[in-house]
Amino acid sequence: MERSVLFFDIDGTLLSEVTGKIPESAVQALRAAQRAGHLLFVNTGRTVCSIPAEIRRFPFDGFLCGCGTGLFYKDEELFAHSIPKQRGQEIIRKLMECNLGGLAEGPEDVYFPSRITRFDSLERSRRYFRQKGMGIELPIESRDYIYDKLFVYADTQSDLEEFLEFIREDMEPLDRGDNAYEVIQKGYSKATACRFILEKMGFTLDQAYVFGDSSNDLSMFEYAKHAVAMGKHADVLEPHTEFVTKTVEDGGIAYALEHYGLI
Repeated sequence: MERSVLFFDIDGTLLSEVTGKIPESAVQALRAAQRAGHLLFVNTGRTVCSIPAEIRRFPFDGFLCGCGTGLFYKDEELFAHSIPKQRGQEIIRKLMECNLGGLAEGPEDVYFPSRITRFDSLERSRRYFRQKGMGIELPIESRDYIYDKLFVYADTQSDLEEFLEFIREDMEPLDRGDNAYEVIQKGYSKATACRFILEKMGFTLDQAYVFGDSSNDLSMFEYAKHAVAMGKHADVLEPHTEFVTKTVEDGGIAYALEHYGLI
């Protein structure tokens, strides 16, 4: 069997959004894939500090984080690119001027507004991260941190267009629905993370398989020849999907690996 490199999104792909766990069928399938000699990478929008413990417990070969801005193989950091500190703080100030909600995601922590906001989705994220012991030490208004990306929330009181114009040269928004935007560094994506690993490890595009379910997986679906969408997935992935597997809860990871003969 030819060795391959497998790239997995986390939420809704490896990790059930219903149970918050990796199904046992997926764990067994991933172990079988490693025994077969394949390399397994997590490819996520999350920055490295916020990868869930449930994911870290499995011995993945590497973690590709922050939409291509923090790349790790085994215990080695291969690549890192944060927003320059001064520019990062300019962006935060503009976010506030435009009356947007937002959280900054860095390699060491996540950063929330010091006060409770009117954005329910932002406050749900705050509660989630606080349960993990994150997003507590420094508020987003502080100037004592660096970050790699943002999550931005808008409503009728916000001037989203002015903010997006301000960041146009070095950042770009991914529409995550419900007036939420994942704002990533221009020139970096889940696709650039895949390309970096394939070139470094000496694999071809034919040997790469990507697995995802949401709109921030689009770049790696456009890039890869073998793109696997989970049973529940964003419509935007459809034109670039080679195979639709079952949902993560219904054994979708194992089903896809068996379909391709990877295990």
